[in-house]
Amino acid sequence: MSSLQEYRHLQHTIRELTDRMNSLSNDTKLKQEIEFEEKVRALMAQYNKSLKDVVSILDPDNKLSQGSKSSKATGGIKRARKVKQYKNPKTGEVIETKGGNHKELKAWKEKYGADTVESWVTILG
Repeated sequence: MSSLQEYRHLQHTIRELTDRMNSLSNDTKLKQEIEFEEKVRALMAQYNKSLKDVVSILDPDNKLSQGSKSSKATGGIKRARKVKQYKNPKTGEVIETKGGNHKELKAWKEKYGADTVESWVTILG
């Protein structure tokens, strides 16, 4: 990708993100959530309480975080990596991989640069 193409792509991305941010800033639900968060934080500061204190008060049995603790207790179980799909806009070729140790992906990164190739990624899950 030439520098000019990359520049125009970044300009387009910035415009899209700016439009999205403007639409979010006009969203009443977001405004309510921000106001709620500010009030909760002010209340926590007023009573000298941390987020952990509030969670322990609201969820004394710690039901919300038991899922994360049970996986830690089992030991060596690792979280599965997400599948990433890279689509080369120049050739239309698609690579799906869970890790970065892919022969063709490495070749693309050498040829086009790692940052450029990473801009082609879509996370599939």
